[in-house]
Amino acid sequence: MPAFWHWFVVGLTVLFIIYCVWLVSWSAKQGPKDVADDDLVGHKWDGDLEEWNNPAPKWWLYLYFITIAWGIGFLVAYPGLGNYQGMLGWTSTGQYEQEMQYAAATYEPIYEEFAAMDFAELTQNQEALSLGKSLYASYCTTCHGSDARGAPGYPNLADNDWQWGSDEQDIVTTILNGRMAAMPVLAPALGGDAGVDNMAKYVKSLSTGEADAGAQSAQPMFVALCSACHGVDGKGNKIFGAPNLTDDIWLYGSSHETIRDTLLNGRNGQMPAHGEMLGANRTKILAAYVASLSRQ
Repeated sequence: MPAFWHWFVVGLTVLFIIYCVWLVSWSAKQGPKDVADDDLVGHKWDGDLEEWNNPAPKWWLYLYFITIAWGIGFLVAYPGLGNYQGMLGWTSTGQYEQEMQYAAATYEPIYEEFAAMDFAELTQNQEALSLGKSLYASYCTTCHGSDARGAPGYPNLADNDWQWGSDEQDIVTTILNGRMAAMPVLAPALGGDAGVDNMAKYVKSLSTGEADAGAQSAQPMFVALCSACHGVDGKGNKIFGAPNLTDDIWLYGSSHETIRDTLLNGRNGQMPAHGEMLGANRTKILAAYVASLSRQ
């Protein structure tokens, strides 16, 4: 902080403290000078509500001065006056690092013990799953929900449909490094609104089995434009994170308008990387918990 702003903050804070002391002292001396204590001051509301000249008790007044003194002590002990660091040398970064060191020393041996287990065994261990559930609640519920059933654009982790694969390494890689799925805009290649409409019908028919003439006419375009990711049969490709279009599980929704919107505007789904926050041991425990959700 530049010197000007340092002294500006210090001066303003000191002046405000002095003002508070003066205000409390001045307020304690106020009151009608010609009215004795415990007498009416002459103010009346609603016909029978009258004000008495009862000064606040001394202990109440002392609380204000104690609060001001506590505030002064706090500013001496902790940072709060510009660049002044405080007599205790406290910093938020230092406290965070201290807490993280304590947490690592306390919990890391537990994580290491579970992470050393075989993944299949880990998915059956109730203590490990309880720990994984806590990790899930901290890092995953915002997107996937507390019940892990997801929402439009956020995969359901409680079914057996896996966009990127369900093996240990697949799930661990997803958590550690994140995922980026991109569905390109296809409207120009489909030749306008009619082509988009027919393709939406065809994609929907892969799941329902119901296809009219318009849907059937889009099949060659599907092979030309979509099969590289989703496959000629529409069953998807976990290498690319391309969803299976032949089942009844839809990441963004199965309505005709939703599918049209996907073709018109594309999709860009992103799973953020959590490796830096979790580390390898906690990632494996969380991956085991996520894998167990589809087996319940």
